[in-house]
Amino acid sequence: MTIKTIGIDLAKNVFELCGLDEHGEIQLRRRVRRETLLRAVGEIPACVIGIEACTGAFLWQRQFEALGHEVRIVAPQHVKPFRRRQKNDRNDAEAIAIAVIQPRMRFVPKKSVAQQDIQSLHRARRRMVNHRTALVSQMRGILLDRGIAFGQSITRARRMIPEIVNDQSNDLSGLCREILRSLLELMSEIDKRVQEFDRRIDEVFRANEACQRVGRIRGVGPKTATAVIAAVGDGRDFDNGRHMAAWLGLVPRQHSSGDRTVLMGISKRGDQHLRTLLVHGARAVVRTAVGKTDRFSRWVNELRERRGMNRAIVAVANKNARIIWALLARNEEYRPAT
Repeated sequence: MTIKTIGIDLAKNVFELCGLDEHGEIQLRRRVRRETLLRAVGEIPACVIGIEACTGAFLWQRQFEALGHEVRIVAPQHVKPFRRRQKNDRNDAEAIAIAVIQPRMRFVPKKSVAQQDIQSLHRARRRMVNHRTALVSQMRGILLDRGIAFGQSITRARRMIPEIVNDQSNDLSGLCREILRSLLELMSEIDKRVQEFDRRIDEVFRANEACQRVGRIRGVGPKTATAVIAAVGDGRDFDNGRHMAAWLGLVPRQHSSGDRTVLMGISKRGDQHLRTLLVHGARAVVRTAVGKTDRFSRWVNELRERRGMNRAIVAVANKNARIIWALLARNEEYRPAT
């Protein structure tokens, strides 16, 4: 029995293994517990191991590679078409093994411990920002329910809400003022946590040479640069910059048939956080390009006039994604257009 490929359905405690030979025939089915998984995999001669992208996938990838195996991580949506009959661990492991041996299958870029640390830092910061946004919305709702309204902006909320709470001429009750003061204190605490995460992201940016090269691109700052490095590493998992831009969901979604080509809005696939950062950075580039005469700004201004603001923003984000790939995959320095 020669096993060339193994599909492993990762779980919390019980793992299902499915091994295929060089002809794609099933030669192994085994169910093991977490504490015996590494020993079971270590007993199998070196082969290709396929796993789904999920919690713990990158940890198992590093541990399986330490045993001499080649590990490929597959996105769950690419595994589903190969699952037959009902969904269970046995069929999932078989589907993963079949998906891995497909000649045109695309795999998830692997991540080191350092990349996972940076990604965790971004996710923790995003969690604090989401809490702060929800808190401001709640305070706005409380005030609106009492007939007090003001424009949407977290900066405006920081200025207006304390003034409203301290204004004794309005109709707010004493209890309502106490509630709003408590919520303001909580928002202040969240602001401190966000600032602390920003400081740590800046430290990572300054300590990483690749981040600094990427950070020289217009519309790419420390947050975007560190998020890119955490997500794609050296970028060599992508064939070219267009492939990376498509992976980020910055290309048109198609619904074409025959000679009829229909292009719609962007596909919005891939890492939503990274795509959001690139789009926000591109929005700043488009806004500040007005009046500038360098070649890149002229291209941005002409595109905005011809296609509109939103399409220009996405085009700049797409262009930045391609430039980022070139800098990382080719280990080059950024050369701005003059």
